[in-house]
Amino acid sequence: MKLHWSDLPAESLALLRSGCAIPAHPLALDGQRQLDRTHQRALSRYYLDAGSGGLAVGVHSTQFAIRDVGLYEPVLAQAAQAAREWTDRPLVMVAGLAGRTAQACKEAQVALGNGYHAGLLSLAPMKGASIDELVEHCEAVAKVIPLVGFYLQTAVGGIALPMEFWRRFAAIDNVVAIKMAPFDRYRTLDVIRGVVAARAEDRVTLYTGNDDHIVLDLLTPFQVVRDGEPVTVRIRGGLLGHWSVWTHGAVRMLERIRAAVQAGPVDDELLALDSRVTDCNSAFFDVANGFAGCIPGCHEVLRRQGLLQGIWCLDPAETLSPGQAEEIDRVCREHADLADDAFVAANLSRWLAS
Repeated sequence: MKLHWSDLPAESLALLRSGCAIPAHPLALDGQRQLDRTHQRALSRYYLDAGSGGLAVGVHSTQFAIRDVGLYEPVLAQAAQAAREWTDRPLVMVAGLAGRTAQACKEAQVALGNGYHAGLLSLAPMKGASIDELVEHCEAVAKVIPLVGFYLQTAVGGIALPMEFWRRFAAIDNVVAIKMAPFDRYRTLDVIRGVVAARAEDRVTLYTGNDDHIVLDLLTPFQVVRDGEPVTVRIRGGLLGHWSVWTHGAVRMLERIRAAVQAGPVDDELLALDSRVTDCNSAFFDVANGFAGCIPGCHEVLRRQGLLQGIWCLDPAETLSPGQAEEIDRVCREHADLADDAFVAANLSRWLAS
């Protein structure tokens, strides 16, 4: 099977290009570190009812190690089934793709077989490859499925990718979007400059994955000079691990930001929201310990709400860092208005039902 972006459902393509909130789907495990299908399905239902534009499954937040324990296809299939059964509105379904070329192409086939619209391609397994080799890899996978580029921060295994790579990547016809998550202003600009240099800004939609700079990424116009003339582009949506928690509030926040951008000018309260969201992220993603607890930190927020039974990860050593729970206590207390505890409490039993 092969899929080109021009063959995507028109409503899903329009949603992707207009920009939406796409949470990076966590992995629900039980105490034996086996897939907890009830809570995995409940998470999907939560994100859909919260108003997300779609789901990103099999990505970093889902734990790359699902591939090592035979869970890649079951997890993708369950999320796709939950989406089909829970809502009939248009969605953007994104599957994480990893590995060297043969594996990534095989995963792309699995994604297509389960109805996914695009693949978020991690280049972390290509560490040490030249730009030519990276582009050749991306071109091969793009022959199977529309691609969402993924600039994963180096602190959690990503590789540095220069502007020239992003220019050549954006020139690939079956690239539809890029998730920028280097957690670095300079590297974020490398992506934007590459897309503009490729003259791909109308085809390749920019999504923030910079969980440390969400609000300002979405508020800021980015201006790049091309052929002596300024070209202005915007980041249209977010595909974020941070948005796997407090998702109902995140969707409302994106709506507020988009309205403010259209109406202008942006008020100080909205600008200040960037630092508040980043403060929450510092606790959830365990910045104090080099992001070691970024996945269990999000799990802990979901556990407190009842959406997960525990914070178990596939790797038993992957757990909350010392002091991280106290930091989560602090941000939950100081930024309680950003949480969606009441929304979750009102719907949890329905999401957990068979």
